[in-house]
Amino acid sequence: MKGAAACLLAAALSGCGYHVSGHADLLPKNIKTIAVPAFGNVTIRYRLADRVSAAITREFIERTRYKVVADPKQADAVLTGAVVNFGSIPTAYDPVTSRASGVQAVVTLQLLLTDKTGKVLFNRPSMELRERYQISVDAATYFDESGPAMDRLARDVARTVVSAVLENF
Repeated sequence: MKGAAACLLAAALSGCGYHVSGHADLLPKNIKTIAVPAFGNVTIRYRLADRVSAAITREFIERTRYKVVADPKQADAVLTGAVVNFGSIPTAYDPVTSRASGVQAVVTLQLLLTDKTGKVLFNRPSMELRERYQISVDAATYFDESGPAMDRLARDVARTVVSAVLENF
């Protein structure tokens, strides 16, 4: 009986090598602080880059062990980025008015994480992310949903970016 219990314990402790996605941290152990300067924006979408860089900063603070600092010179690593493309594509139409009633926003980012020495830790020259939102087709009750949709998009981008950085995916 003791032998069987020992075998079960050994099997349980050995594990299968799998881990839950989003929990790996493959950055070098000497990285303790990260700076996320304001992202550049070469699109006409007002404040989208500000929303994205702020959401990524919040995501690093909430999900990781890293301290986020404002000054890149005081950081062990710096995540720079730019919003390089923004587009919106109608995905649904109102059959009565033939106006778009659903839109998919598509954002393309350039991301680069480097350490103090300039060594590249993470590089995504063209990371594309999407968010769907609805548009009211009734002029009397019209509410512009694009602002809240851009906030959701920024949060989704932040989750995806931080996971990608941590897992080097």
